Amino acid sequence: MDPTPVRGLVAVTGATGFLGRRVVTALAADGWTVRVLARRDIADPAWTDLEPQLVIGDLADAPALAALCDGAKVVVHVAGLIKAPSRAAFDRANVDGARRVAGAAKAAGARLILVSSLAAREPHLSDYAGSKRGGEDAAREAFGDALTIVRPPAIYGPSDMETLRLFEMASRSAFLPVLDPAARMAWIHVDDAAARFAHLVKLPRPGLLSLSDDRLGGYGWIELMQTASKAVGTSPRLIRIPAWVIKSLANFSKWVSIATGSDSIFTPGKARELLHGDWALSSNDPIPDFPPVRYALAEGFAHSVRWYRSKGWLKDKKAQKSPNTAIF
Repeated sequence: MDPTPVRGLVAVTGATGFLGRRVVTALAADGWTVRVLARRDIADPAWTDLEPQLVIGDLADAPALAALCDGAKVVVHVAGLIKAPSRAAFDRANVDGARRVAGAAKAAGARLILVSSLAAREPHLSDYAGSKRGGEDAAREAFGDALTIVRPPAIYGPSDMETLRLFEMASRSAFLPVLDPAARMAWIHVDDAAARFAHLVKLPRPGLLSLSDDRLGGYGWIELMQTASKAVGTSPRLIRIPAWVIKSLANFSKWVSIATGSDSIFTPGKARELLHGDWALSSNDPIPDFPPVRYALAEGFAHSVRWYRSKGWLKDKKAQKSPNTAIF
């Protein structure tokens, strides 16, 4: 990266995460000098030819946050927890962290873009959702109406472990689960999400905004599973799973997590998120005039599968001959 800023300096938290890595790449490609916060020195293969400035520290380190934001035109707060043992643990990262970053950005005279989640629309569903809404409220305390909050939907793409599990299941199993067929979920490829954050850094747009690919009305479970199956070249049968099964599995996962002392993403709260029927966008969701996305779901899933296979993360399998039919 050229040490002389072209557009200026942007500070990014969560730069080592799935989305954060792509945001750093997109900002650098758009001519920004990027400074990142990390607990240790990092060498990311996705940052070939990039040399982002590095501040060692975390969200609880006030001097590190001050150094991160010093001289920045914009701060993009991507960091956050997606799994934790309790609401208090979620709040320490997602609420207190947002408050500290907002305070440091405000003191430095920088704009703040807060990466929230579409889950924050329904804060009662889970500790995670509640903490993301709490983070929005905390950042507003510092910035008021000048704050930009972005609520992404489900984000997928190369190196994402959650959709890798979906592709593994589609590749290896004779059956795939389907929840409520009437439910709708918005999705976006990680590269499209990163490009849209870069767009917001360049063109300020305060307020509460939403992200999605071009299908604002979202995708249903049947289409989602069929698209994943097509991407890996299989045709497993689709089986409707009742809500009580999902809730029971989530409760079991919770107790296993307690017994083993490990954090699980599949909690009763996550089950309520999965069973919620409306994760689509509507005319009530403010959506800026973003550039067109590169990937619809089918193309994005195919792109992701090619990447997983190129890295050896997903083994190829001969296509099944059975039709991709649903059993309800």
